Amino acid sequence: MVRYLLGEYITMINLKNTEIGYGNHALTPPIDGCFVAGSLTAIIGANGAGKSTLLKTLAGLQPVVAGQITFTGGRIPQMAYLPQQAELDRQFPIVVQDVVAMGCWPQSGLLGGINHQSRQRINQALSAVGIQDMARQPVGELSGGQLQRVLFARLLVQQAQLILLDEPFTGIDSQTVGLLLEVIHQLHTEGRTIIAVLHDMSMVEEHFPHALWLTPQGHCWQSAEQILVQWHHSHGSSCSFSSRPAY
Repeated sequence: MVRYLLGEYITMINLKNTEIGYGNHALTPPIDGCFVAGSLTAIIGANGAGKSTLLKTLAGLQPVVAGQITFTGGRIPQMAYLPQQAELDRQFPIVVQDVVAMGCWPQSGLLGGINHQSRQRINQALSAVGIQDMARQPVGELSGGQLQRVLFARLLVQQAQLILLDEPFTGIDSQTVGLLLEVIHQLHTEGRTIIAVLHDMSMVEEHFPHALWLTPQGHCWQSAEQILVQWHHSHGSSCSFSSRPAY
């Protein structure tokens, strides 16, 4: 749920003349705008538009090409980043329970032990995504949908205020998609700020109140309903550019 202070939106992330890309090569024109605390936003656009690159930049995994990204209050919030499955090493010898337990690291540290409270959080997260019976199963034996449930369970354990999801529904079964959408809506209801890279416009229309549309000409940052009208009208070729916040 969006957060307010004296009737005004509370921003979490501010982008000012932000260019994202690799090295000195920008993938997009400068981006200006903000993500409001408690918002649920989809990042959309054609392949190569810079969607995943923007998400990695927000996560601090790569620097901006130009401009700046700042967080309100000057402090980076605790965040959870879910990469595309293609970026994961599924042959690493680790079981489901241990992957989910990694979500405790922000609180316990890399070498910290798993106490009773943390163990409860892990078990609750496994149950929330319906994989409590797979705790000792190697991740290399899981289907795409099962692995995504594991990664969402880890995300739940992290209890982060900022959640970044890169194509979280690609290549998984419809039952898992429905369950994970329920998890996302619950996190949004709890006031988490959620930003997801998506390709399915019908999913954006049904489940995401706001969207940031990246194109080679610029960006459009409005309600998902407004953006999708332009998207369908132009077949993804252009938009009326705006830097309104994603609330």
